[in-house]
Amino acid sequence: MKTPSESTVAQPTSGATFFHSWTNGWNQFWFQLEAPNALGAMRILVGLLVLYTHFTWGLQFSTFLGVDGLLPLEYRALLFESPFAWSHFDWFQNNQLLMTIHILGLIIVSMFTLGLWTNWTAVLTTLLVISYANRATGTLFGLDQISSFLCMYLAIGNCGGAYSIDQWIAKRRGAGQGRSCTRNRIAIRLIQIHMCVVYFFAATGKLQGTTWFNGEAVWGALASYEYQSVDMSWISNHMWLVAILTLGTLAWELAYPALIWLKLTRPIMLLFAVPIHLGIGICMGMLSFGLVMLAGNLAFVDSRWINKLFQLSDESKVHLKDGS
Repeated sequence: MKTPSESTVAQPTSGATFFHSWTNGWNQFWFQLEAPNALGAMRILVGLLVLYTHFTWGLQFSTFLGVDGLLPLEYRALLFESPFAWSHFDWFQNNQLLMTIHILGLIIVSMFTLGLWTNWTAVLTTLLVISYANRATGTLFGLDQISSFLCMYLAIGNCGGAYSIDQWIAKRRGAGQGRSCTRNRIAIRLIQIHMCVVYFFAATGKLQGTTWFNGEAVWGALASYEYQSVDMSWISNHMWLVAILTLGTLAWELAYPALIWLKLTRPIMLLFAVPIHLGIGICMGMLSFGLVMLAGNLAFVDSRWINKLFQLSDESKVHLKDGS
């Protein structure tokens, strides 16, 4: 039998319990401390891809982006009516000055990739990627969009907290390893959610056609001379394999937004991401796009695994120096 004091104690209602558990789950999802290792690895890979794509612009910079280039400002104005589609190239009307600005941009992206003054260079790199995308309207594809949001989210987190010159300098000063912090968690979650959105709309877009249902879509992509970089015509003799690749890719994209969040199925989804994106990249000449998608998938890889991978590489270097 309860004592009077025990009976007067207010018991939490089911609604209050649900609200409390929901808020705890929400806080753990968004605001739990997160190590910078995954963001640091993503910074290196994304930075290298951005550096590569912007460097290739410099090979024919005046031809395409010059004052009298093949991509005039008037052409962009026809496609973009929004005043927010800005580009820093709009402010200069001299080809030599434009080239100088381009080289300065490459230096900034290089500093971001190496992790030097990362809090600043991450923001500047994001602005550069967006600026190039807005200026080069008509030549864009998925790589530019994915690079833009990855750079933006990396700027939110402390992507220079691991595998960077900033962190090396901090260790020399006795500051230790990059600290776990909430903004790393927020950046990781934003990347994860955005990747799920990308795969969801990619899958639902495929559902609107017929070639993905009848199993012929992959053959149509491999047989296109516009994108073909590896001769895959032999696969036409094995249409059963084409059907498996087509339906398997569609099923993977449809399942990704749900199964990637479960610990049991996450390794499977990540494992399939590698051959799918590398296969598209190698066979269709879009290796940079495949790599940037894999970089986005790193957001779902545990930071401890990434740290172990880098530690193994460091240990192998020590063994090589020792001659073992």
